[in-house]
Amino acid sequence: MPLTDLLAAVRTQVLPAADRDSVLKAAARLLACREANADLLYQNLCERETLGSTAIGHGIAIPHGRAPQLERPRGALLRLEAPVDFGGDEPVDLVFAIAVPSHYTHQHLMLLSELAELFSEAAIRQALRDARDGPALHQVIDEFSPPASAA
Repeated sequence: MPLTDLLAAVRTQVLPAADRDSVLKAAARLLACREANADLLYQNLCERETLGSTAIGHGIAIPHGRAPQLERPRGALLRLEAPVDFGGDEPVDLVFAIAVPSHYTHQHLMLLSELAELFSEAAIRQALRDARDGPALHQVIDEFSPPASAA
């Protein structure tokens, strides 16, 4: 199933971030909606990061949090103009943040697994790094997500 079908919205941005905190703030702004504002989502993302880095290798981080107000999961894909320290083994330049409803337990893990699988492909990572702007990032995600019939 296409990743974008698993999420209520996926917003994208190329970002000149200076540090992890500025990345999480930008991600929270992209994740924000009428159900959950940016401040709440930023707090949730930061709380998760205090448990351990969400960097998964290959210059990628998947910060995530739960928000009881959300009805459906939301995603934000950011390509950083310069890598930042995310507390992992290497700096991060690709970030896919997700916010899920509090009652999502299995679904939360499935989303994280789907993202990890997507980012395991070198061609996808390179295509995302080559994307010039937010719409191009979104196009890469749409292009590389498996079709609904493959689910």
